[in-house]
Amino acid sequence: MSKYTLQINGQAHTVDVASDTPMLWVLRDHLNLPGTKFGCGVGQCGACSIHINGVSMRACMTAVSTVGRKQITTIEGLDAKHSHPLQQAWCELDVPQCGYCQAGQIMTAAALLKDNPQPSDEDIDGAMANNLCRCATYLRIRAGIKRAAQIGTAVAPKQEAAK
Repeated sequence: MSKYTLQINGQAHTVDVASDTPMLWVLRDHLNLPGTKFGCGVGQCGACSIHINGVSMRACMTAVSTVGRKQITTIEGLDAKHSHPLQQAWCELDVPQCGYCQAGQIMTAAALLKDNPQPSDEDIDGAMANNLCRCATYLRIRAGIKRAAQIGTAVAPKQEAAK
């Protein structure tokens, strides 16, 4: 076992785990952050998507020893008030059906919108292609991302004015 100090959702957390422990289990079992879901365990479904330095990564395939002092964001840390434009759009459009994959869907979509605030359908489909939804809510997910882009655009000028 080794001790790792991780920067998660803006806070430092120290864990004592084996170096090859996947971040998925560090988050869920050691830090009580259950929003990151186990789906397939081989990085294919996207249910475990988190951000590492702003990039969407699969927590089930990311060993704790590879993270270092990088900034980790989970669905719990995406927005402290749960009012991120994607969270607003997901509620407004009733995107999820069963909801199991949705944290991973939102985290992948958030990385997309950070890099491309006005994505086309093709951009969305490309970014989201490796996130699986067993309920097949793909059209609602795409609509949610487009709605979040609209909400984000409406919010952005207010944020600029506050600076």
